[in-house]
Amino acid sequence: MPLADLVAREAVFPSLRASSKKQALQELAQHAATLLGRDAREIFETLLQRERLGSTGVGNGIAIPHGKLPKLDKLFGAFARLEKPIDFEALDGEPVDLVFLLLAPEAAGADHLKSLARIARMLRDPATADKLRGTREAADIYALLTTTPASDAA
Repeated sequence: MPLADLVAREAVFPSLRASSKKQALQELAQHAATLLGRDAREIFETLLQRERLGSTGVGNGIAIPHGKLPKLDKLFGAFARLEKPIDFEALDGEPVDLVFLLLAPEAAGADHLKSLARIARMLRDPATADKLRGTREAADIYALLTTTPASDAA
């Protein structure tokens, strides 16, 4: 299933500038806050709390920072291709250049986990990751994210 239900067209950032994991999370939190009408600090703190449990850098240059927010109506996703790869303390020790942010309502439960799995399946596919890395326009990245079946990338 494509990710059209998670990520909005305006939540795709084709060349996010960040020199560190913390800065990348701050930038993504700010963008998410603007799109959701929420406080950027609250989102950033939620992401930092999750990172303290262990890095969301899953390997192969991919990170999926995520967290749950009170009073969030539905799952929210944002995607960023970083201008330059950064150290994200990923499981494989490799720098990260593809970041998919996922925010979920506090009561999301299984939906949150299913969405994380869908995102991970899609981004773990080498062909999909290569296409995302080679695409410079937000509209083209959005099209890739929303037309690539996550279930086929297992």
